[in-house]
Amino acid sequence: MKVLVTGSRGKVGTAAVRALMAAGHDVTGSDLGRHDFDRILPGEPEYKQADLTDAGQVYAIVRGFDAVVHAAAIPEPTRNPPHVVFQNNIMGTFNMIEASVRSGVGVFVNISSETVPGFFFPERPVLPDYAPVDELHPIRPQDPYALSKLFGEELCDAAVRRSDLRCISIRPSHVQHAGNYERNLGAQVRDAGNLSPNLWSYVDSEDLADAIVLAVESNIPGHEVFYIANPDNVGGRDFAEVLRQYYGEQIELRELDRVDSSGISSAKAERMLGWKAKRSWRDHLDTEGRAVVRETR
Repeated sequence: MKVLVTGSRGKVGTAAVRALMAAGHDVTGSDLGRHDFDRILPGEPEYKQADLTDAGQVYAIVRGFDAVVHAAAIPEPTRNPPHVVFQNNIMGTFNMIEASVRSGVGVFVNISSETVPGFFFPERPVLPDYAPVDELHPIRPQDPYALSKLFGEELCDAAVRRSDLRCISIRPSHVQHAGNYERNLGAQVRDAGNLSPNLWSYVDSEDLADAIVLAVESNIPGHEVFYIANPDNVGGRDFAEVLRQYYGEQIELRELDRVDSSGISSAKAERMLGWKAKRSWRDHLDTEGRAVVRETR
């Protein structure tokens, strides 16, 4: 398939490009930055620079693709003014979906966010109603980032009502790669009291990329939303025990697939996409949260 990946220089986009190319797809990347054409290496994807908030630029790059993976976005709401976050993310998604509909793209993979229900950047404190959190959890976002991601999912709903475009929205948990496990998760491995709104959940960028490949290759009709999180929690602790220790009875505990369960359920992705995580924080950190040093030969 010919696949366009937006945000191809970001954490998610970079992993998606590699995985899609490894799966044999013809991949083109797109991002805001200029390409250094003097440093193109063999096997690198084609690249198109574009500002996705400009509809004309979007229509120019989308034409001719079988699938679109839309990973471009301002990735959280704290480093830009609220109106900038919302306008960038919502208009980029709107333009990409509109151009995909008009250009006859077959499948649109929308990289949404685990923040959609509203636990992550609230001005007034809020906790999940239950855990592990799944796609049926009530949605009550407060911040412009989560709102933009929610509206992006609703734009997908609208697109499948009026066209033959198929959409899959992926809500990744806290995305990690080899270079940031220690910085992001080390303290939580050492002490579960370093709380996170996603209840000790995470996903490896390569496992997320595998889910994106499955989404591109799927024949699922309409629009489906999937959480993608590794099945174990950061630190590998007894999830029921730490949930009660730190949250008491504030969060309802639902049935667990394993003792060291994640706080986010990916059961729907496993069932409908056939996705299974192959990696873990244990591949990168020891039990003290320090980076594992592996010998090279």
